[in-house]
Amino acid sequence: MSCNNIIHPNSRRKFLQTAGSGFGALAFSALSGEALLPQRSVSAAAAKIPHFLGRAKSVIWLFMEGGPSHLDLFDPKPLLNELAGQSLPESFDKPVTAMGEVNSPLLESKRKWAQHGESGLWISDWLPKHSEIADDLCVIRSCVSDGINHAGGVSQMNTGSVFGGRPSLGAWVSYGLGTENQDLPGFVVIKDTKSMVVNGVRAWGAGFMPASYQGVLFESGEQPIANLNRPAGISEARQLQKLAFLNQLNQQHYASRESNTDLEARIRSYELAYRMQSSAPDAIELDDEPQETLELYGMDRKETKTFGRQCLMARRLAERGVRFIQLYHGAGSKWDSHSRMEANHSRLCDAVDQPIVGLIKDLKQRGLLDETLVVWGGEFGRTPMSEKGDGRDHNPTGFTMWMAGGGVRGGQTIGATDELGLFAIEDKLHVHDIHATIMRLMGLDHTKVVYMHKGRPERVDQNEGQAHKGIVS
Repeated sequence: MSCNNIIHPNSRRKFLQTAGSGFGALAFSALSGEALLPQRSVSAAAAKIPHFLGRAKSVIWLFMEGGPSHLDLFDPKPLLNELAGQSLPESFDKPVTAMGEVNSPLLESKRKWAQHGESGLWISDWLPKHSEIADDLCVIRSCVSDGINHAGGVSQMNTGSVFGGRPSLGAWVSYGLGTENQDLPGFVVIKDTKSMVVNGVRAWGAGFMPASYQGVLFESGEQPIANLNRPAGISEARQLQKLAFLNQLNQQHYASRESNTDLEARIRSYELAYRMQSSAPDAIELDDEPQETLELYGMDRKETKTFGRQCLMARRLAERGVRFIQLYHGAGSKWDSHSRMEANHSRLCDAVDQPIVGLIKDLKQRGLLDETLVVWGGEFGRTPMSEKGDGRDHNPTGFTMWMAGGGVRGGQTIGATDELGLFAIEDKLHVHDIHATIMRLMGLDHTKVVYMHKGRPERVDQNEGQAHKGIVS
């Protein structure tokens, strides 16, 4: 490209008058709500997909990465303590375990259990605050996954497949519903630490769909969005020149490469980034929140401050129209407890108990819980057999998740595991069924949300899931 094509405005006014399809169009796009690129990959697809009367407008997924122990949180097993120290009874099928600890002695649960709320929901003393929201929770004790290790488990819980490369659930929701707020991403991911989630960005990727449907990562800490503000020493005029020139190059490059969805997504990201400079600070800065709200989320305690901030940001994003918000706690498989589970889970449960309860209460008092679906769980549970004497191995054959709000009937328990909590034996919900249920709660028939890939009609559940009718109120 010759230097004659580079924009050299002498003033801001002249720049905007001569920018052509550059930043002047970008500013017009922000003011008018119209994108520079046609919205065929967003609105056109969503317009063809039937919507039903699902209540949920947004999903907040609380992902406890590493695998929390259902046996010590929501699924009490008295027989486990009776047989502690013995081998798994011969009457049980021998499972395939990640670390090969199938013949290890059974490990007792040291938890104290109590029933809470009018529903009498069982919750352990590791989550004492959860007693206050017992009647809002639908606890699913019969979840099943195919992922025996973290890579496969996290991949399937996010994408439906143990192998990376398929679109994530958040991408499917974005594809099926579009976005309610053009100034913020439709799919946001927030981690609690700088550690990366297992499989990295593939956990919230778009797979074979256009890249514009993938999640946008917000980091932990006081500045979750990198480079949101203009760098020190860079004038506004210089920033305008740079953005206009980049957009000009991108548009020229894209003109002969319209099938390149990564390039299309990159151009869209520049448009979105411009709009976010005015909208995102309002969504993620918590200075206007009253002290009582900060305390409700546990932001007055060191132990709960990080996840409390994530949960409060999730509420602010949901009320501003973000469709799918996924919060990772324990990023980097911190919930994994092959040893010293008492110390590990005690610390992690303390970090999330108050923030989660604060989130549910805050949504409820604002009238947002009915239209916000909150999902809790990890990629699998833990085994009743011990590992290294004081830990538990991975258990994908029967574990617990819960849902609240968004049209879910609270105060109930769905399904059951066997007497030791090893296998789901009643009302099994595979990951495919969980995904189908979430989409149904959002008003989508998952069998109708289809994306053609290489001549094959693809669905989130790979044609295997069923929405669970009993979860819906």
